[in-house]
Order: sequence, then C-alpha cells, then structure tokens
Amino acid sequence: MAGLGWQRRASRGPWALLTAALLYAALGDVVRSEQQIPLSVVKLWASAFGGEIKSIAAKYSGSQLLQKKYKEYEKDVAIEEIDGLQLVKKLAKNMEEMFHKKSEAVRRLVEAAEEAHLKHEFDADLQYEYFNAVLINERDKDGNFLELGKEFILAPNDHFNNLPVNISLSDVQVPTNMYNKDPAIVNGVYWSESLNKVFVDNFDRDPSLIWQYFGSAKGFFRQYPGIKWEPDENGVIAFDCRNRKWYIQAATSPKDVVILVDVSGSMKGLRMTIAKQTVSSILDTLGDDDFFNIIAYNEELHYVEPCLNGTLVQADRTNKEHFREHLDKLFAKGIGMLDIALNEAFNILSDFNHTGQGSICSQAIMLITDGAVDTYDTIFAKYNWPDRKVRIFTYLIGREAAFADNLKWMACANKGFFTQISTLADVQENVMEYLHVLSRPKVIDQEHDVVWTEAYIDSTLADDQGPVLMTTVAMPVFSKQNETRSKGILLGVVGTDVPVKELLKTIPKYKLGIHGYAFAITNNGYILTHPELRPLYEEGKKRRKPNYSSVDLSEVEWEDRDDVLRNAMVNRKTGKFSMEVKKTVDKGKRVLVMTNDYYYTDIKGTPFSLGVALSRGHGKYFFRGNVTIEEGLHDLEHPDVSLADEWSYCNTDLHPEHRHLSQLEAIKLYLKGKEPLLQCDKELIQEVLFDAVVSAPIEAYWTSLALNKSENSDKGVEVAFLGTRTGLSRINLFVGAEQLTNQDFLKAGDKENIFNADHFPLWYRRAAEQIPGSFVYSIPFSTGTVNKSNVVTASTSIQLLDERKSPVVAAVGIQMKLEFFQRKFWTASRQTVNCYLIDNNGFILVSEDYTQTGDFFGEVEGAVMNKLLTMGSFKRITLYDYQAMCRANKESSDGAHGLLDPYNAFLAAVKWIMTELVLFLVEFNLCSWWHSDMTAKAQKLKQTLEPCDTEYPAFVSERTIKETSGHIACEDCSKSFVIQQIPSSNLFMVVVDSSCLCESVAPITMAPIEIRYNESLKCERLKAQKIRRRPESCHGFHPEENARECGGAPNLQAKMILILFPLLLMLFSR
Repeated sequence: MAGLGWQRRASRGPWALLTAALLYAALGDVVRSEQQIPLSVVKLWASAFGGEIKSIAAKYSGSQLLQKKYKEYEKDVAIEEIDGLQLVKKLAKNMEEMFHKKSEAVRRLVEAAEEAHLKHEFDADLQYEYFNAVLINERDKDGNFLELGKEFILAPNDHFNNLPVNISLSDVQVPTNMYNKDPAIVNGVYWSESLNKVFVDNFDRDPSLIWQYFGSAKGFFRQYPGIKWEPDENGVIAFDCRNRKWYIQAATSPKDVVILVDVSGSMKGLRMTIAKQTVSSILDTLGDDDFFNIIAYNEELHYVEPCLNGTLVQADRTNKEHFREHLDKLFAKGIGMLDIALNEAFNILSDFNHTGQGSICSQAIMLITDGAVDTYDTIFAKYNWPDRKVRIFTYLIGREAAFADNLKWMACANKGFFTQISTLADVQENVMEYLHVLSRPKVIDQEHDVVWTEAYIDSTLADDQGPVLMTTVAMPVFSKQNETRSKGILLGVVGTDVPVKELLKTIPKYKLGIHGYAFAITNNGYILTHPELRPLYEEGKKRRKPNYSSVDLSEVEWEDRDDVLRNAMVNRKTGKFSMEVKKTVDKGKRVLVMTNDYYYTDIKGTPFSLGVALSRGHGKYFFRGNVTIEEGLHDLEHPDVSLADEWSYCNTDLHPEHRHLSQLEAIKLYLKGKEPLLQCDKELIQEVLFDAVVSAPIEAYWTSLALNKSENSDKGVEVAFLGTRTGLSRINLFVGAEQLTNQDFLKAGDKENIFNADHFPLWYRRAAEQIPGSFVYSIPFSTGTVNKSNVVTASTSIQLLDERKSPVVAAVGIQMKLEFFQRKFWTASRQTVNCYLIDNNGFILVSEDYTQTGDFFGEVEGAVMNKLLTMGSFKRITLYDYQAMCRANKESSDGAHGLLDPYNAFLAAVKWIMTELVLFLVEFNLCSWWHSDMTAKAQKLKQTLEPCDTEYPAFVSERTIKETSGHIACEDCSKSFVIQQIPSSNLFMVVVDSSCLCESVAPITMAPIEIRYNESLKCERLKAQKIRRRPESCHGFHPEENARECGGAPNLQAKMILILFPLLLMLFSR
C-alpha cells in the first residue's frame, strides 16, 4: 500500500520480502513496457495476504478449536429435518391460545359493562366526582385539587415501560370538544366504574395484558391502568375513541359508501370548507374492510378521482389520503342537480355489489349539501324500496333550516340519519351519528363479534428501539334494557392491546434456522408482523410512515409476482410454497440469494394467517445434543456467557415477580428448581446447555491468547465473539472496554449484530453462506450517508458435518482495527497502478485513497466494474423497495391542509363564530373574508418525504470465477486490470492501471431510483383489487330495527353556548 515503507514490512519475514520484491519487479515492468498487469504476480500476492489474514482470524476467533469440540460430540447428536407444516401448525395453535386468552379478558369486560348498565337508571341531575385523566393531581393557585382532579396515585411500572400508572384504578379521558360534566357522560362514567374490578381481575389472571379500556358511544374513554394524559402545545387532546379503528370495526359491519358532495354556487366560502371537513371526517371512520368513492355534483357529475369512474375502492390509508389531496381541487359553481347524483350513486352500489367485490354487507349514500328542493321519492322507489338496503345519511351544511325537512325525510325514509352542521366545530360529533345507526342491527342481534385490528403503533409504550407495534382485540357493548331493544343502542366498545412482540415470543427462533422467520398477515393481506416491515423512517428522529399499517405481503415478498403465497394465506389455506428470494442485509447494501420454502396456515378465532419461511440447505436441519444439567449449569455460570434477551427461553411475563429476570437468570433458577412457577422451553434449554458445554473451552483459549498478546505483533485484534444456534453468545475483549474502536459492537442497540426476535446476527448469517472453513470480511455500514467505519469484522461458520445439509451449529469471529487490517494488505504500488481490496458485494476495504474505504467499487472505478459485470465476474441483482420514502416538492398553503385537521379547524372556528356574533347580517362577505384569510394564502413549494416505490441494484461476485484480467478500450487509451480472489475469504484484490482515466464511462452507483408511474399506470394501480377475505360476520339489517330514530336539526343557540366558552378560553390562553 502506498506510503508504507520498507521498515514497516521488514518484520514480516522472508516470504513477505520475497513476495514484495517480485511484485515490485513485475509492476515496475508494467510501468516501463505498458504491458498487461501480470496475473501470476497478483495471484502470488493474494495468496500471501490471504494466508496471513486467515491465520490471524482463525487464531483469535478460535474457530478450529470450536470446530474440533463439536466434532468430538458428532456421534452423540441426532440430526433432524424440520417438518415445516407441523411447525407452522404448532405455532398457529400456540398463537390461537394466546389470542383466546386476550379475547376472553375482553368478553368478561363486555359482560360486566352490560350488567352494570342494565342496573343503572339515568339521572339527569347526577353529580359524580370521577378521575379525569387530564385533571388528576392538578391543583389551583391555592394548592387545592381541581374539580375532577383529585389525588390519583401513580407509580412507575416496568411492565408499562416504567410509565407512572395506577394498577388499582382506571381513569377517564374526555375529548377536548366535549363537556366534562355533561349528564350523559357523568352517568356513563358512573355505571362504568364497575369495570375497575374486572380490569384488575383480568390483569391478575393474565399479567401479560397491557392497556384495557372501554370507549363509550358518548365519547369518554376509560383506561386501565390509570395514567395521566397531557394536552399538546395547543392545550388540546385530539384523541376521540370513537374515531379509532378498533371502535369502528367492533361497532359496525363492513360497508360500501358513496359520498355525494354538493359543489353548486351556494356552497361557496365557509360552507365548502365545512363540506370538505365533513368528507374528511367520514373518511376517518372507514377502515380496510370498507369501500368508497366520492362524487361532487352541480349540473354535472365530477368524480373526485376521475380514474375511478363508476366503481369503489378499498378504504385503506393510501386510497383515503389520495382522495383527501383531491378535495382541495373542489370549488363551487353552478346549480346542484341532486337527482343525477343519486341515480349515479345507486347504480354504482348495485353494479359493484354484483361484481362480488366490496363488503357485500352494508351500503350507504352520504349526502353533503346545503339544501334539497325535492324529496326524490321516485328515485328511492326505483332503487331502494321496499327493502331499503341502501341507507341514506344527509348532512345539511349551514344555519338555514329551509331544506331541513326534505333532507330529513330522505334519511328517515331510507333507514339513515339526518344532521345539520353549522360550524367546523360541529363536524366530528355529527359525523359519528351514522356509526350508531349502522350498529343497530348488530345490537339487536346481540352479536358480540370479536374483532382484531391491523398492526398500529402505540407511542406510549415506546422502548429503546422506538414505538411499539400493537394489534387490538375489541368487542361491542350493547344496551340490554328491553324498552330500548328496537332502537339498538350501542353503549360502546371494550378492548385490550396486544404487542406484536408477544406473538414473536411464541415463535421458537432456534427451530427456524439462520435465515428462517415467521410472519402473519390480516384478511386483507396486510402485514401484522414480518421482519421486513419497516414502520418508521429516520430524519433526525424516528417517525411513522403514513402507510405503515397497510403494507401488503406482496410488497415484501415481491418475488412472488403472481401472489400465490399471499392469496393462499388470505384464503386461510394450509400448504407449502417455494421460490428463490433475494434477501437484503446490512442496511440493504448486501443481498443473499437463496431458495425459501414457505409453510402457512390460519390462526383460528382471528382474521390472521401465519407463515413460516425456511431456507433450503442447512437452514432446514436441526440437531439435538445431550449433556447433564450439572455440566450445563456449570458452564452457564461463566461471566462471558449471554443469551438472546428477545428469545423466550422462559416466560417471565406470567408472574410479576419474574419480570425483572433476564432470560439467563430465569434459566438458572428454573434448572435449580427454585422457581416452580416459571414456565420454560425444556427442549431449547437442553440445547443451550449442550452449546454451553461444547463452547466452554474457548473461554480458556481466549484468555491464554489475551495473556500472551503483548508478546506478538497482532495488537489490532480487539474482540473475539461466538454465537450458537440457540442464541448463546460469548465475547472476549483483547483490549480494555474503553479502548474499543467500535464501542457499540454487540451492545443492545446494535440490532444487526446480536440475536433478536427477528433474525440471527449479521456476521452469523453471512458466515453461513460462505464456503465452510473460509472467513467473510466486511466493514460495518454506518447509518449516515457517509460510511467511514474504522473496524473490520471477520467471521466463519462451524458445521457439524462436512456437507451442505449439515446444520450450522455456531459462528465465530473477530473484530479488528481497519488500520491493522490495511497494514496487512501491503503492496508495492507505482503512480500508474491502483490497488484495491474489495469484498464479494463490491465494497472497498482497502484503497490507496483512504477516503474511498467503504465505498462501492463501481463508484470509484466505473469502467472496471462495468467490465467485470460484462465478463460475469460480478452480477447485478435488481431489488425493489415498496416501503421507501422519497423527497418530493409539493405545493402547500399554510391554511388549506390545516383545516382538514379537526382541531386546527376547531380553533379556526372560533374566529368565525366571533364574527358571526357581531356581523351575522352580512354572512357572505364574512365568509369570503374568513375563507380568504384562512385558506387562500400564497402557495409555496415545500419539500417533504412521501411514500414511494424504488428500484436499486445490489452486486454479488460469481463464486466459480477466481481470477480474471482484461482491457477496456477508452476514448484515447486502453485501461488494463487484474482481479484475483483472496483464498479462504470473500475478498478480491483488484489491480488497475491508473494512467488511463477512462472518464467516458460513468460510475456505477447503488443509489435507489424512484419508480414513477404515468397517469395510466396510476389509474390501474388504484383500480387493482387484490384478493381479500371479507369478515365472516355481517349485520347489515334487522327487521325489528326502529328507523324512526333518524335525527333532527340541532339547536344552534344551545350549541354555540356550549362550544363558545371553552373555545374562547383556549384562544385567549394561547
């Protein structure tokens, strides 16, 4: 390497000196005669370097000793091929039992809530001091507790991520826009107090439970354990339980909805703003099992998304956000022809129903208008009577009541509901009314359907790795009072959260092999859990991706172009599927090509299906060893032993006294018989004991090396490490902890390099794919855009038998200083020759230009890399990322999108209400002033990160090609190069003639390229309906339903008094 003198090389012995001399002479001839770089000399150098670096790696890792120790036990172990189908069925059964425990806890809450309500008589004058979650422990300036803010004892609890909670009581959150002491809320809070003892009893029965709650149809939210709620910077808590997916799914059946929006001239100004907010709020109430479309009308029909003319689309987040963006394009003009719009809506619903797509359950038309001149009974008679299968929900926008009767008649005649929305503050509460109507048939049937949500993020229980993925099990709560039966009164919904990591604990990772994994999807094909699901992105801090909860299985298992695996799982089948896959590792920079066998089945009692992926070859084999408990316990006591904390050797969640135990501590107590209540995986623990015994001698070996290390020159080796198939690890430091170059390596935050719930360490996985006996070397990639690592990791696999089908039982390795590694890569270079050391994925480990370390070779030597690809020495693999985030320049105004947030709109409404009180006689001018002030601000470009699809390359060397050389014809010169594999490694030496720059050939980069879809493709993607399975339960209608409960015009004066006071306080406090 340039800059290294003969003095530094002199200590390397006669072989190194001879090799250096030969290389000097040969490369000198190249310069003088401009002949081809001699392949034989490069091969000689590569062989010398390969032998030296392997000797160091083998010596300090102890790989030969460990291989020998496992060989000694070879005759005493039994090798088994994993039966994938039996494995996935067993895992599904375990998950079914776990889910059943959660749903039984919810069922007990339902029974208690319905019984408590049945015994309660409504008292409009009831005075009851309850624990308000926002006000608890708050005092006034005199030191007295605020009303509804009594002392509420809170203590940190490790089961709830050390949040201060009260595990004896629940408390109650009331949305900001509701009155804390409204009689309906006070009565509901009073009778629901009886849930406290059930909450506590459930937690005693199943200590793995986390949040339990009751969301009332009146809007309040009772949560256990009790916790303090903090408003945002505006003094607002935007949470309304009735807007959450778990509430809506449990309360209603799947539905097909057509939203009709009046855009005639009379809808200008504030009315159009309220109409848009109403549409947005309706979209909030639609879930993945629902389908919808939005049509604006005046003299003509205007599909908000013209591409979706005459059909409905699934109400997933992506589609709803797409429609929201198009709402900004609506503007008012002309005359409203409602008859045309109603005809179109009925035809769409009928045609779509006949396709067999959609919900095949409830159907509804949502009409948003400022008036109707007719009742349009002829249209209803033609399409909807006498069965009234399509419900009509009408929303009268504005204060005028002239057309209220017509709109109310339409709703009442078609089993719907009428409401009047006069202000932005009215929107959310009035939109919610339709959910209670749709819940009536289910309530009358008294069908307590259990629903499970898709995965979502709960930030309250965020751990060191960020927010936690959850699913919720929920059930509706009904009024059982006989006098209200035909009204079908929904009292609310109860539920409990289940962290997705709880599912992973039921999965024995050691049975899945090095590259194996388990995953689960919903009835819509969306991922519940999968190691490739990336719900967060980083830009300064971790943020949720907008569409993280609706990532389809086909977007991570994208090699299955025909969706064979996905569709079989959606249809709840049991079976097997195989395909070649390209799995990225090391932050997406590297790729492993392998064949996976997928086994799948359904999880009964849930909408989920479970899959297991096992890689062919060593990944499908498992072996059983056998040692005594005494032997194993002795070797587990060694201080260098650790176990995978995210693996479930013992269930430490069942009993509170075990929660503080690490897995290693739990195993020791279990084996010593000191904790009879501990439930542990006996099979896994037996194998842990075996690995502990077999790997124990390496501790003494490493210790002796450390003691003698000062006597040799290999002072760049800092860490030796070992991992086994049971998650057991051993680590030895050859330098003091404070002297480590890479302080994060093998620590809890170094997720790529430790055993976790999803995968084996990166160094283990890569070693397993390397030829047995050889080492894989790499430079760790940093998370930043610039990779300037200063260490090199080397690892090799340990196999039980000398064949491919033998299970990989362990992997060992070392981490050394990059400067030490580069010093070993000595070379005699001249000005006209560049020397590189690259790995099998094309990344530079050594270059004469230190700044190129860690770069992709194609970016530095594009012409040479292009030639290597042409010659077949390397191959390009195209990869796809359907969860990417791309930078986009979007036009935005300060006001427009803010109004679609209910609480920004809520605050903005104050300004309008105050104006109304003063100058209500000139409404048009005021609305125009308000509208221009709040929304017509100057458009500007704003750079944002948006979900996108990307395509990017990865590169991998061809194993059969060990060496090659070539010439590249450039514009005015010829560039020669030699590439030679370093023996027993994944490395290549590349020697390049630098006198010919060959600038006409562009660098080859690994930068992702956004896949841009033209309008036609965008339309096709919107229309594409993947196979999905409808929920088994449907309660669209009931003959006993009382359709006379169909709404009425609100009392504006009373509403304004209730709304204005808290809003004014909020406004002037800012």
